[in-house]
Amino acid sequence: MSARRPWARPLVPVYAAALAMKDALRRAGFLRTRRLRWPVISVGSLSAGGAGKTPVVIALAKLLREMGPHVDVLTRGYGREGHGVEQVQPKMDRAAQRFGDEPVLIAQQASTPVWVGADRFVVGESAEAAAGDAPYGIHLLDDGFQHRRLARTMDIVLVTTEDLDDALLPAGNLREGVSALQRADVLVVREDEFGVVGKRAWRLVREGAQMWTVRRTLLFPAPLFVFGAGLRPVAFCAIARPEGFAAMLQDAGCGIVETVAFGDHHRYSMADIERVVEVAKGLNGSGFVTTEKDAVKLTPAMRERLEKVGPLMVVALQAEFADAQVVKRAIEAKLLAAEEQAR
Repeated sequence: MSARRPWARPLVPVYAAALAMKDALRRAGFLRTRRLRWPVISVGSLSAGGAGKTPVVIALAKLLREMGPHVDVLTRGYGREGHGVEQVQPKMDRAAQRFGDEPVLIAQQASTPVWVGADRFVVGESAEAAAGDAPYGIHLLDDGFQHRRLARTMDIVLVTTEDLDDALLPAGNLREGVSALQRADVLVVREDEFGVVGKRAWRLVREGAQMWTVRRTLLFPAPLFVFGAGLRPVAFCAIARPEGFAAMLQDAGCGIVETVAFGDHHRYSMADIERVVEVAKGLNGSGFVTTEKDAVKLTPAMRERLEKVGPLMVVALQAEFADAQVVKRAIEAKLLAAEEQAR
């Protein structure tokens, strides 16, 4: 197992013991699990970030809407300034600060209600109440694999090569060890990693679990596409795995000269933008490229500062299921089985 923070290795047994104690309390019935009126499909991962959950949540939300039911997304809203339970208003000024960057991006791209709050059961109740006369709905629980206080109908877990080789927190980035995959109904693996991850992860799941593959694509804005920020752009981002973004840009033919990385969910200040600008000037950069998740946090003043140096290109990361029909049939079967069990 690799460690991002080797100095923290002595603390890993303490963290593992806390996980084991929590599991024991749950088995003994001391930790309460509550169930919403509508079924819950959780999308999560073993790692604390960077597995690519947000594009998959967006893809699932679109697919579920095609199937007919009312769909909403329940999420924590990490790092948000707002309090209590709120429905995301993506067009509101400073929406990313109010609700969190990922909830705003999901609301923009999935065109479905997104609700934020620490207690996802209370969030779900508010979403159901707001749905009014909707006869039937489905909740998508974003980043919910470890949020076991809320009962779910289906657990979908993203797994990457990095996850399988990582260590537990705080030395690594894993919230749980790979044995936790026994709880998963479905593993989602990136198409480009399937040959490696598929074989290794398949041995870790319970009988009857499924594995879906997703194809990830960077979408560059027209009309210049990969050259939208010139021939020598500087990339900047505040995501968990910036090296992956840089590699995808290079593979797509976008010749970035440098990547300026900030911590995941970092809230940009004008000083951060000045840092990016100085890097570009020092390298004779032609413009800038960033992610949609980062773009929702940029103020008009920040965009104006960047564009005085060169064009700002915002790139979308799209996830598509390799076989959407397999996904639909699996969800329909799981929902039907849960309905029959509840009778």
